[in-house]
Amino acid sequence: MTDFLPIIAFGFVLGMRHATDADHVIAVATIVSRQASIRGAALVGATWGIGHTLTILAVGGAIILLDIAIPPKVGLAMELAVAVMLVVLGVLALTGMPRRLTQRFTAVPDLGTPLRYQPAAGPHLHGVLGLHAHAHPHAHVHAHGDYTHRHRHGHGADGHGHAEDATPQAWLDHTFGGLGIYQWLRPLVVGIVHGLAGSAAVALLVLTEIRDPAWGIAYLALFGIGTVAGMMVVTAAIALPFAFSERRLPQFNSVLRLACGMLSIVFGLYLFYRIGFIDGLFTGNVHWEPH
Repeated sequence: MTDFLPIIAFGFVLGMRHATDADHVIAVATIVSRQASIRGAALVGATWGIGHTLTILAVGGAIILLDIAIPPKVGLAMELAVAVMLVVLGVLALTGMPRRLTQRFTAVPDLGTPLRYQPAAGPHLHGVLGLHAHAHPHAHVHAHGDYTHRHRHGHGADGHGHAEDATPQAWLDHTFGGLGIYQWLRPLVVGIVHGLAGSAAVALLVLTEIRDPAWGIAYLALFGIGTVAGMMVVTAAIALPFAFSERRLPQFNSVLRLACGMLSIVFGLYLFYRIGFIDGLFTGNVHWEPH
């Protein structure tokens, strides 16, 4: 079994290299072209990698465990899905649809001012409620916006125990609020589609080297982790010119976005033609070699 360890470890390296494939880079470049921060771009890359890994593990694992033979037409059809996805991403980037959808799905309706805990300004309210003012720390339930929790605190200037925004919800809002649900779902779906196209090739490669199913699944898992890590690096690097030009060079930023959209469409159409006519998916003369 120890003979498989170098191959398993090498799966991580191959996963990182897999993240730099042209179709992957173009797809994530189109997605992160609207990202104004490198951290946000890296999170998008991680989400793409997670979607890719989920499909690799599901489809590739089924191929390894059940010894499924992939017909050439099915393999080409899975790869064709990537071409269609690239064209769709390019059209979305050129039309600005992602930003409008993000604003729509992340908009918060006006439901009125949320109830907040306000300490009493004087003894009158305490008297009405039958309470007494406490300068020393004590415990009860109180709210920060719509986050409610309980801990010991006082009502003096330094008696609360933590800042108003030092709550788990505030951290989550600060960290992930800028991406929005649509911007999370989009790279996840794109990663799943790309994983669908590459799962057969990766699984067949594993079968040629590793006959033990357990070690084969371990290889796929490390391959997926490497893909996530590699895609985080790739997206962060791609986001650098977009983040730099967002405010300093807005016209250049717009040109970059248009270029990413056009490149995605052109490369998607090229893949569509190659898979459909050169590889024979539409002509009937099918020849498919997983790579």
